[in-house]
Amino acid sequence: MVSFIFGNFKTQKLQMRLLKVSLLFMLTLSLTSCFDDRDDNAIAASEINDFVWKGMNAVYLYKDDIPDLANDRFTTNEQYGTYLNGFSDPQDLFNSLIFQPETVDRFSRLLTNYIEFEQLLAGTSKSNGLEFNLYLEPGSDTEVFGVIRLVLNNSVASSLGLQRGQVFDAVDGTQLNVNNLNDLLGQDTYTLNFGTYNDNATDTVDDDTITSTTNSQALTKETFTENPVHLTSVIDVDGENVGYIVYNGFNRNFDSQLNAAFAQLQASNVQHLVLDLRYNPGGSVLTASYLGSMITGQFTGDIYSKLVYNSGLQELNSNFNFVNNFDGNTVNSLNLNKIYVLTTSRSASASELVINSLSAYIDVVQIGDFTTGKTQASITIYDSPDFSSSEINPNHTYAMQPLVANSINVNDVAVPGSGLAPNITLLESPRNFGILGDINEPLLAAAIADIQGLGRFSQQQIDFRAIKTDLNIKPLEEGMYIETDSFILNRLELK
Repeated sequence: MVSFIFGNFKTQKLQMRLLKVSLLFMLTLSLTSCFDDRDDNAIAASEINDFVWKGMNAVYLYKDDIPDLANDRFTTNEQYGTYLNGFSDPQDLFNSLIFQPETVDRFSRLLTNYIEFEQLLAGTSKSNGLEFNLYLEPGSDTEVFGVIRLVLNNSVASSLGLQRGQVFDAVDGTQLNVNNLNDLLGQDTYTLNFGTYNDNATDTVDDDTITSTTNSQALTKETFTENPVHLTSVIDVDGENVGYIVYNGFNRNFDSQLNAAFAQLQASNVQHLVLDLRYNPGGSVLTASYLGSMITGQFTGDIYSKLVYNSGLQELNSNFNFVNNFDGNTVNSLNLNKIYVLTTSRSASASELVINSLSAYIDVVQIGDFTTGKTQASITIYDSPDFSSSEINPNHTYAMQPLVANSINVNDVAVPGSGLAPNITLLESPRNFGILGDINEPLLAAAIADIQGLGRFSQQQIDFRAIKTDLNIKPLEEGMYIETDSFILNRLELK
């Protein structure tokens, strides 16, 4: 019989593998809750709970702050079994193991279907190609209107000619309000009913109005893969070339497209760069290091960023360096000493890593809003002998994305939880959604004005009451992940 001992993860790896099978049979199961697996067979919650606890005990960044994750938390199989049986839903167990979820760890998550999640990692999801902001109508605490902030290339919405800045106030002929917007906009097929926004030539919002029109457009979501390199252009500013790139996600599958965009900028001999990350929620740490190398080029081999793990996994602490090639491709570098970065509150994790890491080497001028404030990285943990994607338990499709490391720059500075503060504050609002790439678009115009030495824009802060929902979140919203097999799990093997 296998003895039940919890110690250092690295030295107890073999025990954990053996316990993975044997422990489930030794537990005194009092649970009646069951879950459907991929073959519609019932599986006891305790089997998933066992995976949740062991995975979090192995790699969770804040393990030291959670007493229930201590290596010596349980001394007998019965004690461990009783603990697991106290949670009828794996989500409840997972939630109980999160450190200060409202302020510190806002990002770890339990995944019920890792197959769908892997598709999201590849940039594939069901979408009509629209991203939008939602606001309470002026003078109302219930009625809602939306503004299209982004139309994805080669999507349903782009083929129909929808445009950034269009206002809508109803769906399927029903006025949007705080109670129905999730149901109406959460459908796979719906019709947007458009309106017009009128500021009535005043600086205050209270007297602004949204007027319904007869214009509408039916939309149907379909399987869609987004190329995150949304727009690349070169702008002549007083005889100098300013590169502009809208980049919407750090996706390893599109690293070559990102590098190709920088080849275009390099060939144009750009002297300045405006990097638009306002709708970029994050993604691959490795891609973030490639982007930093494309922007610069003069720091090859130097430390770009660092990852720091929990106290039991300090041997995994690692550095990401500036590079001049990846996957056999030469990095197209601009050798810049200054960059302009456009941000909103949705600019998160890997986007913040780029700003934080580059600021230790070059001048970074941030324009827009405070970023999200996520400094941690995660990995995907599967229910397998070594938590990798090999030999996954076929009984269910649960997986986890726990935070496992803090990202810091070469000077050991992390992104604050409050987000990175802009050098030039300029907030997007229903009044100023310009065309991306147009020199009159407010955030880009602010960067161009600074390049020209015309002074920095100031903006009167207007209180638009935005509504935050999960309706149009992007894959891996606010996520920063590490390629599991390459960076962590193979280094957790027994030595």
